[in-house]
Amino acid sequence: MASVERDPRTNGRTWRVQYRKPDGKLTSKAGFRVKRDAEAFAATTEVSKHQGSYIAPSDAQATVGTLGADWLKTHEAAVKPSTYHSSESAWRIHVEPKWGKRKVGSLRHTEIAGWVAELAADKSATTVKRAHGVLAAILDGAVRDRRIQSNPAREVKTPKKTKKSKPYLTHRQAERLSKASRYPDLVLFLAYTGLRWGEATGLKVKHLDTKRRRVSVEENAVIVNGHVQVGTPKTHERRTVPYPEFLDDAIARASKDKGPEAILWEAEAGGYLRPGNAKSGWFEGAVKRVRAEDQEAVAEAKKNKKPEPPVMPRVTPHDLRHTAASLAISAGANVKAVQRMLGHASAAMTLDTYAELFDDDLDDVAAALDQQRRKALGGD
Repeated sequence: MASVERDPRTNGRTWRVQYRKPDGKLTSKAGFRVKRDAEAFAATTEVSKHQGSYIAPSDAQATVGTLGADWLKTHEAAVKPSTYHSSESAWRIHVEPKWGKRKVGSLRHTEIAGWVAELAADKSATTVKRAHGVLAAILDGAVRDRRIQSNPAREVKTPKKTKKSKPYLTHRQAERLSKASRYPDLVLFLAYTGLRWGEATGLKVKHLDTKRRRVSVEENAVIVNGHVQVGTPKTHERRTVPYPEFLDDAIARASKDKGPEAILWEAEAGGYLRPGNAKSGWFEGAVKRVRAEDQEAVAEAKKNKKPEPPVMPRVTPHDLRHTAASLAISAGANVKAVQRMLGHASAAMTLDTYAELFDDDLDDVAAALDQQRRKALGGD
């Protein structure tokens, strides 16, 4: 049992509590100015020991900086390099400067909520969620290590991500974009297979099955902090993706005179291909050229008071993944086939991502129900 006594180190002016920790070691807590506060601490300590919720005050003295450094080491071993890079940046830029010197037991829910609100004032929702997620993960570890009883970062509201409308290219727009680019075959391949950039550029000749017109997605060449790192696909699961017959010649050109281990879509200078600078790279250059042509056509139509032709939307290499989904769905592919092609974790994820593309399916359902009802009632 805990004992309450005057502290001889202060000539009896304050009180201290002596008690044994769950491991049997004797410890004390001093500095109580009045006896009832010391007695309350002693009673609470005994109850927490009995309930198994005891936390040593000294354990809560560890700083967020110390725990964060340890968390980063384990996090690096558990996630992909691109994910670790994002987490490390969030820690270094936002979390460590704010909370690094604080003792883990001193953090409060309200001040973390205030920090999140400050970040949200001038940072994107993605940046805020990532920074908050890093802090929350570190504090989750502190809870599991019994340094704190609960995580003050949990149940803090973060800003919602606004869903941006996805750009979808038509067959004609995809063709024009490919012809305007330095790597036309790759652009068409992306627009009709839906592979992520790293998945496509990570393909090797050995991943081809030209008889069945399939590619096996087994590697992912991701650019992390300016360097290409090759690993497994995003979901860690390999998948087989079909490509249409019209790409036969493109595939043949890409694999000509190459061994099994050679990169399929190789850069002109050799090695893994990169999309280039987002403002001045080869892909963005092709987008700008096509859009400039479209805008000239619009100006000409206005001048002649004719219907204005559409302007190709601004797209990134990743947006061609959306185009592939759109073209596949418009060609009659069902949601399960699109899910497998894109490598989504579930059909529900595909539906959530591309719900607007299945509106015609809903119309077909309504029409089918109407037709079935007419048939059924007409037969009565």
